[in-house]
Amino acid sequence: MRKLIQFSAIQLAARASVAGGLAIWIATQVAMEHPLNAFVAAVIATDLSHAQSQKLGLRRIFATAIGGVCGAALSQLLGPGPVAVGLAVFVAMVVASLLGAGEGTRVAGFICGIVVLEHSADPWLYGAQRFVETVLGVVIAWGVSFLPNLFDRKQE
Repeated sequence: MRKLIQFSAIQLAARASVAGGLAIWIATQVAMEHPLNAFVAAVIATDLSHAQSQKLGLRRIFATAIGGVCGAALSQLLGPGPVAVGLAVFVAMVVASLLGAGEGTRVAGFICGIVVLEHSADPWLYGAQRFVETVLGVVIAWGVSFLPNLFDRKQE
């Protein structure tokens, strides 16, 4: 008989929900502008293995930094609009790839596109806020990854 769901999937879901909830709560308590970004980073960087969580988190932080810097710089040159966003995503992903971001390349493009699309009065501040929110989420995911495993993976 086949199991409906593996214990590790339940445990990962529990960790991600704790990390995501904590990220939103903390981001809200310190009055971050967009708690959603901390939530997303926390859930994406959560894993059952602390080493894997660290790897995912560092990749996310690195890619967010690339995307934020590219987005802030390009928003001053391009202005808002679909063509500007598309070009900015392309540039950020090429830069991220050249810098060895690996799977984080898409995240860099995504963050860059958000910064250009937002085209706020101060794109550097906007990019920095996205970075801080991401770091908060990743740090929370790292903390949650230290929780002991409730189920032994070998039992599955």
